[in-house]
Amino acid sequence: MPRSTNSVASRARRKKIMKQAKGYYGRRKNVWTVAKNAVEKAMLYAYRDRKTKKRNFRSLWIIRINAGARLHGLSYSQFMGKVKANNIDLNRKVLADLAMNNPEAFKAVVDKVK
Repeated sequence: MPRSTNSVASRARRKKIMKQAKGYYGRRKNVWTVAKNAVEKAMLYAYRDRKTKKRNFRSLWIIRINAGARLHGLSYSQFMGKVKANNIDLNRKVLADLAMNNPEAFKAVVDKVK
């Protein structure tokens, strides 16, 4: 008996990848082998950078808190140590937002921990 292939499933698989490659530049958007590689690489970047994004934001918050704390004569590590010692349960995201968008409230937190 001759071998038969499931061309419906093959076509569906290819369509799915080609749909994901929509908007890519050059042959990456319309040539199957190139598009498949490009989409695969894009998925790897997306997976990796979902983790990296968390690190980047934490780093950004630390930079903003440090800048705000230094305006009041404290380093970041001194400030965070005093925040923890005084049992102030504000995370870095909130503290960074206060330091950037609400300096008066951040000054109140600094005065409370000093």
